[in-house]
Amino acid sequence: MSRSGKAPEFEQALEELEGLVERLERGDLPLDEALKAFERGVALTRHCQASLQAAQQKVEILLKRSGQPEVSPFEDPATAAESERADGE
Repeated sequence: MSRSGKAPEFEQALEELEGLVERLERGDLPLDEALKAFERGVALTRHCQASLQAAQQKVEILLKRSGQPEVSPFEDPATAAESERADGE
């Protein structure tokens, strides 16, 4: 939840999470601030995951209603090419 009491929108949560990660990666936060930032990051991550899962469910419902084939997992072409090369070695 954001400071105003309502859950942040996905994009806002992701932006805040990226900022927290940058601050934590610098390594210059006092321990208590770093722990608070980490705790906030965990909450934001859960919010983003829930938002993405809800969006995926909506897409699947819409596709089923329209008679479209089921959704298949996204595979990045670059990642697929790398794993094919690794399998061939």
